[in-house]
Amino acid sequence: MKIAVDAMGGDYAPDAIVEGAVQAAREYGVGIILTGLSDRLEAELSKYEDRNELPIEVVHAEDIVEMHESPAKVLRRKKKSSIKIGLQLVKDELASAFVSAGNTGAVLAFSTFTLRPLKGVDRPAIAIQLPTLKGQAILLDAGANVDCKTIQLFQFGIMGHSFAKYILGKETPDVGLLSIGEEDSKGNEVTREAFQMLKSSHINFIGNLEGKEVYRGNADVIVCDGFTGNVALKISESLAEMIGTNLKQLFMTNWRTKLGYFLLKPHFMEFKKSVDHSETGGAPLLGVNGVCIIAHGSSSPKAIKNAINRARELVEKKMNDHIREDIESNLAVSKDSFWNQIKSIAFNSEKEENTNDVAEEKIHPQKINPNRTDF
Repeated sequence: MKIAVDAMGGDYAPDAIVEGAVQAAREYGVGIILTGLSDRLEAELSKYEDRNELPIEVVHAEDIVEMHESPAKVLRRKKKSSIKIGLQLVKDELASAFVSAGNTGAVLAFSTFTLRPLKGVDRPAIAIQLPTLKGQAILLDAGANVDCKTIQLFQFGIMGHSFAKYILGKETPDVGLLSIGEEDSKGNEVTREAFQMLKSSHINFIGNLEGKEVYRGNADVIVCDGFTGNVALKISESLAEMIGTNLKQLFMTNWRTKLGYFLLKPHFMEFKKSVDHSETGGAPLLGVNGVCIIAHGSSSPKAIKNAINRARELVEKKMNDHIREDIESNLAVSKDSFWNQIKSIAFNSEKEENTNDVAEEKIHPQKINPNRTDF
């Protein structure tokens, strides 16, 4: 197995990326293909005494995608970028997976156009792993799709179910739909329709979840559109930072509080590890025809190492095969919903023009937002 790694993506590239790749090669024995400016990468690799013994190779990529660049422009102008070449290696089956800490929007766009979505999946979703009072849960979508249709939320639920079952080890994952109330009737039109579809599926759908339920652990999978998911994620990160800063200031007040911190330090370190994104390494982009891991832009070598390990795990556990099977077993539910949408259109002479517009909006899936640059 070989994992392609975008060595030029991230705030600390290529140093941190190369170091993380070296750590992964040493610890997991997995083959790694670094894509990027070959001279710079070879110079970084030369710093390691065991470089020639490591299963690491370099593939030259002359273009670098900056974090601030528009994904739409990158798609047109940087077809020889480290992102594009790494994903092409996966498509050509020269690599089993791809990892990048670079421009999220560019990774998303190139993944969609290079690898293409899985059969039965309209649009891929970013799945973020969250700590809860009862263990771990995943939230999707975390920023890939700002506007979603009913069928796409339904597909997110199925993909999340597969990930929670085969990667997180939940035998019967509880799947919830993030909404403004627990009642079946709460939410907008899209979430209410998605509620009915998920309820009719084979997965264990537990209904709507309010925001206050996210970290309580009552659901193993939390489904939402990318706009809602990204806002929830960023607010959570900000809250965690605020709490951490305030606690630090509190414990530095006097010698008594400092002593208290010293006594509690092992427990604080254990808690910090449970909420540290570097422990999981990155978020999988579920729904594309290949394994793709999107790491945080500020990823450390440790985070890159763990992102590579997560990619290896998804390949070994045949994540995409399970998603295909689950999507296929639920096609009847999605087809029924599609037919109901068609039947609901009133084809009469007075409303024909308006209803044709509605039909077009319902039938044709919206394209992935090309302007996402982070999650």
